Amino acid sequence: MTRLKLIGLMAALGTALAAMPAAARTAPLLDCPLRDAPFSVDAPLVDILLNPAARRLATEATGKDPGKDYFMPMGTAAPTFASILTIRDAAAIVGMDAGVLPALDAKLRALPVTREDKVARCARYDNDRVAVPKGAAKAPRVLLFEKINGFRDVPSVNSARAALTAMAERKGWQMVVTEKGGAFNAATLGKFDAVIWNNISGDVLTLTQRKAFQAFLKRGGGYVGIHGSAGDPVYFWDWYPDTLIGARFAGHPMDPQFQEARVVVDKSHPLAGRLPAEWRMTDEWYSFRNNPRATGARVILSLDESTYSRTGRFGGNLDMGDHPIAWTRCIGKGRMFYSAIGHLPETYSHPLNVALLEDAIGWAATKGAQC
Repeated sequence: MTRLKLIGLMAALGTALAAMPAAARTAPLLDCPLRDAPFSVDAPLVDILLNPAARRLATEATGKDPGKDYFMPMGTAAPTFASILTIRDAAAIVGMDAGVLPALDAKLRALPVTREDKVARCARYDNDRVAVPKGAAKAPRVLLFEKINGFRDVPSVNSARAALTAMAERKGWQMVVTEKGGAFNAATLGKFDAVIWNNISGDVLTLTQRKAFQAFLKRGGGYVGIHGSAGDPVYFWDWYPDTLIGARFAGHPMDPQFQEARVVVDKSHPLAGRLPAEWRMTDEWYSFRNNPRATGARVILSLDESTYSRTGRFGGNLDMGDHPIAWTRCIGKGRMFYSAIGHLPETYSHPLNVALLEDAIGWAATKGAQC
């Protein structure tokens, strides 16, 4: 673009913005889930912390300041663990008297939800657009999505990104990396064949973005979820864990946290071609509250529970018996793949895990591929 054309474009943009009402230019994003929800013991803890009156009620009722006295300090700026926890779910973890919750819930629900509350709740979302590839696609186009409002494990995210971008270069895929939820609109998603959620934690899409994502899958797009993308203790979008993933996170061992375990492969699965019947590796092993098989998933990897300890953070047992850790399913005309492997950075250089991810992404990005 010539300098003259660039100046003309900037002038036109300035004129358009000037003609726009001031309120429209500066209006905060308000298209977020739970914007109007009452304060409660089942609300995201971050929304309690954002309102001084709600935080005070919670502290007085429980004797614990939810921002300071839980198992870790919790802030209001994303990413924060407070966005994937509620007072109810924290009760057992921090030794809170659950008997105070009904009265606390009633007091919280009596608080007004003001416009300031709504703006604060929506501030962790965005509607920023991203640059997309131009022209006809000559190779699979993949969107690597990294917006995290909950727990961000930096080593996991960075190692996965490095491995996936190297994989894209090796395979000739066109990959765009973004932390912007605004990428989830029909026009942008229509430029991609699959999206990868890189250890996503916390609710990250607005209501409009959720609908665009669901439509993308139904019309033939692909989803690949890695490790933490199905590892939140609390979800505020039931469709995501119950329909897309098909299982809800229960926990992972802490005694010790990282262990070697035997991974068992279903060799009849279409993605098992480059995998042996079994292998051993060390990682943080997730358990789930329900078996994804019951929701129609086709399991490719399972854990042999006899090969590692399944003691949770507070002594809870994490046995599943049949213990899937990677599976696929069809969503409308689209495809999803999820793997719980991926907390330790070295898992992203493990040759078998790399082979599985490579084949899974290629499969997810191929319309009409067998589920």
